[in-house]
Amino acid sequence: MSRRRQAILVLEDGRTFQGEAYGSVGETFGEAVFNTGMTGYQETLTDPSYHRQVVVQTAPHIGNTGVNGEDDESRRIWVAGYVVRDPARVSSNWRATGGLEDRLATEGVVGISGVDTRALTRHLRERGAMRVGISSVADDPRALLARVRQSPQMLGADLSAEVTTTAPYVVPAEGEHRFTVAALDLGIKRNVPRRLAARGVTTHVLPANSTIEDLLATGADAVFFSPGPGDPATADAPVKLAREVLRRQVPLFGICFGSQILGRALGFGTYKLGYGHRGINQPVLDRVTGKVEVTSHNHGFAVEVPGVRPGAPVPDQVIETEFGGVQVSHLCLNDNVVEGLRARDVPAFTVQYHPEAAAGPHDADYLFDRFAELIEGRAHRDRTHSEGRANA
Repeated sequence: MSRRRQAILVLEDGRTFQGEAYGSVGETFGEAVFNTGMTGYQETLTDPSYHRQVVVQTAPHIGNTGVNGEDDESRRIWVAGYVVRDPARVSSNWRATGGLEDRLATEGVVGISGVDTRALTRHLRERGAMRVGISSVADDPRALLARVRQSPQMLGADLSAEVTTTAPYVVPAEGEHRFTVAALDLGIKRNVPRRLAARGVTTHVLPANSTIEDLLATGADAVFFSPGPGDPATADAPVKLAREVLRRQVPLFGICFGSQILGRALGFGTYKLGYGHRGINQPVLDRVTGKVEVTSHNHGFAVEVPGVRPGAPVPDQVIETEFGGVQVSHLCLNDNVVEGLRARDVPAFTVQYHPEAAAGPHDADYLFDRFAELIEGRAHRDRTHSEGRANA
């Protein structure tokens, strides 16, 4: 059996790990982040929100179920690099159509295996997410470190235009059509329109540079702002668009990056988390129902509540904004990070995590029902007002 090509991983602070090439042979750079999910690696790899990030899998055994043609969340793998401890030598699953390493190699994803991912994750937990380089073509850690420090940072990165669709497309409702939603693609995952379709919603997915006229031209009953990569502080155009949607009181639902966009539109700030939330086991309190949900996360930025220090308890109170009262509807129980907003005077709400999570868990799937109810409520109100004017 031939020996694998050696590879090195060098973090921005100089910490170095030795391993073996996994996937494509080459060199890559990005932000080092860790994902705590034990399943769903294919969904992780194809999630556009991981664009320009090197993902470290904390689960030690990766690739055992191979890959298939059904579980991709987008048109390609988006991660900048991949780090695993013990890759499966053989994939075994009735749905598998190929092996993970072959898929990585085909799409040019440079990875490294045989790494002590526990030590690497602990380092990132203590020092925070940082830039990293992986190379299977060079063996000089000092030279690689110099290139790492020259690579772009995630703070200040404007990436939506790099992952959005190039042309509008439509995902039709399943069964009877009830509503039409215009979805702004900032890095949308395929399971979002699927979950909407299951509720009778036809979704028009539009490029990130779309205007309010583009959204309304679809005949939209509501607007959806998708997840996506990058720093929300750079997304001035989507924020301006969200403010226009709020002014017109069109029902609005935002997820993850979309939640941060709405937060900015309401006048809140955003900030970068130390190491982010990435995994499928995050506990979140829904303040509306009082229930605690196990949820899927992938975000390195968060909404900052005015007057509340990041990490401090967030009061359950109404915050006055230009668009009326707003409440923090969801909180992460690990660190008090804002995980959702609910407007009281305009039809809008968001969550910072992923209710569409294809790999699970599905505790938060009800949020798509809540969106449908918001649309129905708005439609009923409009019908009532129209009938009132007709009878006047």
